[in-house]
Amino acid sequence: MILVLNCGSQSVKIKVFDKNLFQKRERKVLIFKKKDYSKILKKELLELSKDFGEKIDLAGHRIVFGGENFKKPTKITPLVLKRLEPLNKFAPLHNPFNILGIKTAIKIFPKVKHYGVFDTEFFSSLPKHAFLYAIPEKVAKKFKYRRFGFHGLSHEYAGREAARKIKKDFEKLKIITCHLGGGASITAIKNGRAIDTSMGFTPMEGLVMMTRSGDIDPGIVLDIAKHFSPEKAEEILNFNSGLKGICGKESMLEILQQIKTGNKKAKLALDIFVYRIKKYIGAYFTVLGGCDLLVFTGAIGFGSAKIRRMICKDIPFLKGVKILAIKPNEELQIARKITNK
Repeated sequence: MILVLNCGSQSVKIKVFDKNLFQKRERKVLIFKKKDYSKILKKELLELSKDFGEKIDLAGHRIVFGGENFKKPTKITPLVLKRLEPLNKFAPLHNPFNILGIKTAIKIFPKVKHYGVFDTEFFSSLPKHAFLYAIPEKVAKKFKYRRFGFHGLSHEYAGREAARKIKKDFEKLKIITCHLGGGASITAIKNGRAIDTSMGFTPMEGLVMMTRSGDIDPGIVLDIAKHFSPEKAEEILNFNSGLKGICGKESMLEILQQIKTGNKKAKLALDIFVYRIKKYIGAYFTVLGGCDLLVFTGAIGFGSAKIRRMICKDIPFLKGVKILAIKPNEELQIARKITNK
């Protein structure tokens, strides 16, 4: 049996698969107080151990940021954990919880082989012209400033699953994948490899998101930091911007409900969200030299036909493109990677 653990900042997702990758158990627990996280995680894994015990012999763990050091599924050892710790600063909302999940699972399942699978792995194929920033080389190298990309497991799963549904070879297609949820990103995939993606050095770049600004003039960032502080700038751009900054709401369901009541700010927020996505789709169509598949995934991308229609409306080149919505399943993608299936 294969255990897959996906620890987010406010949730724990657990799935168990058999050797043929048929799902046997699914559990998602929301955690709103950080002080309760470790206790709840341990409780969930202990209950899982009672039900499956010695049957679990392999475990896969989602790790959001692997940077330049981790570009493939990696067996977890004390040395690997030591090398992962410094990466927390690059994804402070995710990596610490990912590592906590690994350490807790190792204690409860000590005989199991544990592997880390990285969201950034799929973007290790980005060409230099796509991942380099136009800043001094010495500065970029010293601080590792480059486009890393995020949501890689979701983009790869959605692309592969969409190709399977239309009975085409994933490695022979031009695909644009749109992961739209609390975080949102778009990826251009050519012949099975990511060639560009909207998120960059951090998950803040790219699309307008629920609370993140997305693409923004760097001058604004500098000015905010001058008026307040670097810490306050991060708080504003990461947690109080995006759709929340425009209309005060950070839930797409709330925004859609507010639009029905005639709330103009909510309508503007949705229009900006959709507009930015359309711009990226157009850019990636050009970068790819055409498109065979446009794929939507994530809670919004898969869950809202209305928003998909808004995005696809009035884009002439989509008339010859297959458009699919794929239910996200990062956990299955992790299981596939650690079993090579």
